[in-house]
Amino acid sequence: LISAPSSTKNAEKKRDPEMHSVKKGNQWHFGMKCHTGVDAGSGFVHTVEATAANVHDVTAAARLLWEDDKAVYGDSAYLGIEKREEIKSNPQLFAIEYRINRRPGRFPRVSDNAIDWERHIENRKSAVRCKVEHPYRIVKNIFGSRKAVYRGLRKNLNRLHVLFASANLYMLARAGGSLCPA
Repeated sequence: LISAPSSTKNAEKKRDPEMHSVKKGNQWHFGMKCHTGVDAGSGFVHTVEATAANVHDVTAAARLLWEDDKAVYGDSAYLGIEKREEIKSNPQLFAIEYRINRRPGRFPRVSDNAIDWERHIENRKSAVRCKVEHPYRIVKNIFGSRKAVYRGLRKNLNRLHVLFASANLYMLARAGGSLCPA
């Protein structure tokens, strides 16, 4: 979630019409969402999408997938992705194995001595899925981009493309890689 200024001190005396409010926890936020597709092996961002804050995550998920993906990891916001029409109508996207985390309240109770295999499996899914968060850390903490600076989703999406491409280059340089072919 990327917050936008809710100010109405402009020529039209209105907020940005392309951004919306959403309740997260017990607090309301005005802005947009950034959705990214990240390669599980390298951790590099390959796809960036921007939507209004009130758009659910699963609606943008099909645009984040590549047809050569074998498995997709996601948090509980992506539950039911395999049932969506845009996934069922594309044979390559329908063949992908979707490994989506369950909601935390849906785990069965186990005794104190038993090994909780279901929580262990969810933990392993989360270990792969957490690679998505590293580019966000670079964009927010190192590049200092925490808010939407332009009006409209398109301009902010262009800025996000540049920021995540720069984050990919930063991660490559930090890993000791090079853009020159060997």
